[in-house]
Amino acid sequence: MTSPDDLTPEPGAEAQPVGEPQETVAPRPGAPSDEARRPGGPPEAHPDESGSFGDDQDDEPDDVQENVAPGGSDVSASDELVLAQTALAERTLDLQRLQAEFLNYKRRVERDRELVQQNAVYSVLSGLLPVLDDIDRAREHGELEGGFKAVADSLERTVTTLGLTKFGAKGDEFDPRLHEALMHGHSADVTTTTVDVVAHAGYRIGERVLRAAKVTVLDPES
Repeated sequence: MTSPDDLTPEPGAEAQPVGEPQETVAPRPGAPSDEARRPGGPPEAHPDESGSFGDDQDDEPDDVQENVAPGGSDVSASDELVLAQTALAERTLDLQRLQAEFLNYKRRVERDRELVQQNAVYSVLSGLLPVLDDIDRAREHGELEGGFKAVADSLERTVTTLGLTKFGAKGDEFDPRLHEALMHGHSADVTTTTVDVVAHAGYRIGERVLRAAKVTVLDPES
């Protein structure tokens, strides 16, 4: 049996109320715990200083969605294809423009080269005209013989190869673009102004007159 002395509390120990022993009640399944009923919720539910909630820092709200265009990668690939086609068209136009400029430059260079060549030939043949005049006078006087004749014939063939053409003969119709009239006369034997005497033959290269023929002409009698 328990004596009254056994119920006397030890010095420093708190006195326990005497009564019926309290029954420990187990929590019901699903009932909130004391920590859940605590104001402010469980400790881990309090936000930290950064504004995040515990381990859910990597979770994004459902209403925050990444801006993705409908179609996803298909739309992006389509845009890249359009950009590539546009760039290709621009490069094609650039190449066509460069090709046209090159062709124009090539034509211009060829034309200038031909013009330089013609001017060079024109200059050389212009210097040979007095020599050709001497050959014509020697031929008229019967002095073109022997080795001199061979040289004269060779020179005339050479200038003909270079495109030099001789014109102007007695009986030709007078053309002020080709003939230079030194003297005028009248004759009943002609119906138009006609070349009578050729003082110096004319020469031309193609359609370009190198020197007009110097002639005397006969006009019809009125």
